Amino acid sequence: MFLKRVELLKEKISHPTHYPFSIPSIKNLHQLHINNNVTFFVGENGSGKSTLLEAIADKCEFHTAGGGRNNYYDVHASESALADFIRLSWLPKVTNGFFLRAESFYHFASHLDVLGEYDAYGGRSLHQQSHGESFLSLFLNRFHGKAIYLLDEPEAALSPQRQLTFLRILHDLVSSGDTQFIIATHSPILLGYPHASILSFDDGEIKEIEYEQTDHYQITSYFLQNRERFLRELLGNE
Repeated sequence: MFLKRVELLKEKISHPTHYPFSIPSIKNLHQLHINNNVTFFVGENGSGKSTLLEAIADKCEFHTAGGGRNNYYDVHASESALADFIRLSWLPKVTNGFFLRAESFYHFASHLDVLGEYDAYGGRSLHQQSHGESFLSLFLNRFHGKAIYLLDEPEAALSPQRQLTFLRILHDLVSSGDTQFIIATHSPILLGYPHASILSFDDGEIKEIEYEQTDHYQITSYFLQNRERFLRELLGNE
């Protein structure tokens, strides 16, 4: 592991009621210890997981719309509101890595088209591949050892089968012993990766929970086992 701790610098906050400190999990953050090569951020939309992940990416000097340290392109409102208020602790510090942001991946792919840089991404434009294929091309060709990878909802473009493929890629990289992942996700498939840490941003604080405690597991499991009853309750059908 490389990134060990994230600390909120409360003394620098002059407007504690303004965004992003209006988010309870961010407001109540003191120190967040990272104890695993694979850490998942989970929580409802708006719970702060992507806000914190984006701030970490900014402090790593990765492009906050997606990319690494050497990717420079303009995207409206891609700056982090939290980065100036956190401190990262490393052992050792690494500079290699990548920030994947599913919602702005199109802009990153367009940036590569402008540069004509395809060799590190499967040899052809990411725009010439399906959304899922382009994500897997990134994971297979751009990701390699001694690096930290920050992924915001990578499942957005991946079918269930390809989420399993991603888990294999993740496992191969982590098994090398010199790769760290922090992943914000809603996918119960990805969250099932063995021995990962799962940090929940719900209930106004960031705390570690077990896989079976996540809403993602509980709701999906209940739905699959009780589909007809679930839909009757949800839709009010007799």
